[in-house]
Amino acid sequence: MLKGFRDFVLRGNVVDLAVAVIIGAAFNAIVTSMVKDVLTQFIAAIVGKPDFSGVVVKVHGTPIMIGNFLNAAISFLIVASVVYFGVVLPLNHLMSRIKKPAPPATKPCPECLSEIPIAARRCAHCAQPVA
Repeated sequence: MLKGFRDFVLRGNVVDLAVAVIIGAAFNAIVTSMVKDVLTQFIAAIVGKPDFSGVVVKVHGTPIMIGNFLNAAISFLIVASVVYFGVVLPLNHLMSRIKKPAPPATKPCPECLSEIPIAARRCAHCAQPVA
């Protein structure tokens, strides 16, 4: 029973997921600080109000906290843009420079234009010799 558990925990996916969760938690602190301490203050300097939690609409005497929703939506947009422009875009650019394109595995037959393997000497569809 313990051997099965050990095999499960030491499987590559579980270890990768654990590392991703730990790094995600650490990265969350950085992004939260950037949103709260830098970007929200920058918005406050432009708009004049750093917090929209005071915006309330009353419908039949029931308060609807639109300001809290605005705060959450703005925070989400800021976090998503920071993650995309600060992590995803540079990582994709780096990976595209590192990754070499795979050589093609097939080529078109000059006679019938069907796809045939690169090493083929004859087309499997029309039996035409291929140079």
